[in-house]
Amino acid sequence: MSVHAPAGTPNYRDLPDDEFERRIDDLRARYADCDLCAYECSVDRTAGQEGTCQVDDTAYVSSHFPHFGEEDCLKGRKGSGTIFLANCNMKCVFCQNFETSHEANGEPATPKDIAEMALELQARGCHNVNFVSPTHHSPHLVEAIKIASGRGLELPIVWNCGGYERPEILELLDGIVDVYMPDVKWADDRAATKYSKAPNYWSNITGSLREMHRQVGDLELDDTGLATGGLLVRHLVMPNHVESGKRVLEFVAEELGGETFVDVMAQYQPHYKARSEDFYAEIGRPITADEYEEVVAHAREVGLERLYLDRSMLRVRSSLLGRFR
Repeated sequence: MSVHAPAGTPNYRDLPDDEFERRIDDLRARYADCDLCAYECSVDRTAGQEGTCQVDDTAYVSSHFPHFGEEDCLKGRKGSGTIFLANCNMKCVFCQNFETSHEANGEPATPKDIAEMALELQARGCHNVNFVSPTHHSPHLVEAIKIASGRGLELPIVWNCGGYERPEILELLDGIVDVYMPDVKWADDRAATKYSKAPNYWSNITGSLREMHRQVGDLELDDTGLATGGLLVRHLVMPNHVESGKRVLEFVAEELGGETFVDVMAQYQPHYKARSEDFYAEIGRPITADEYEEVVAHAREVGLERLYLDRSMLRVRSSLLGRFR
């Protein structure tokens, strides 16, 4: 069942209560034989067992605040209302937030608690509610959205994930999430397994991207330049993996279309294990300007026009910057 609100209205505001409850019940039932992400661990999280995400059926939040480090269309003037979930369903050895994603730095939170956080962020003037690493906590988050909506939440919901999703689970978010923002790191399963501990990453993320785009379409901006709905694809350019980056962008252009909004990110640094372990030496340095420019040039070649770029990394500005949003 696909339910979409009128333009400018967050999707969840138009979802009938009985359908909301059905989605929550379906998602919660999956904790008992967990298949919420592409790992499909099949552990019983309701009995205290932990999957790859290292958490049972308790949600943990590490922080919530207006975030000014996101894309312009999300942060605006008053910030993106970010709620950082603890743990992660991916285990990237270069994670800059490893204290949260790997080491469970967070406090337990009920759906009611999370709803209170979303309403607080709205009261502070944030432009959206931005759930970071939401996948393994999706039952709690959908219930929190329903509670907050009943109490007046009217902000777009941003699903800020690593892309290691399952289309079947994403279908349960249809009509609830407004902006999908997957960080598509790899088009190389070998690299994804080694560096993100995510087997079959490419086949999973391609299916997930198609489903996200089917639900919300291309990114839409209001008159002030703020995102109201749609797909925003991030790609973190990785050292020594330019060809993988090119393949990501080819897929986006060919399968999702040239109007897909893509943030080509240049901020990779070898954090966590990538900084110190020889096994990860291939990604043990920042990217070069040449690597970044090669990926951006390829994005242009395959027809992607809505690119969010790191200007500081572009030396050949006239040919690579083009239309900057």
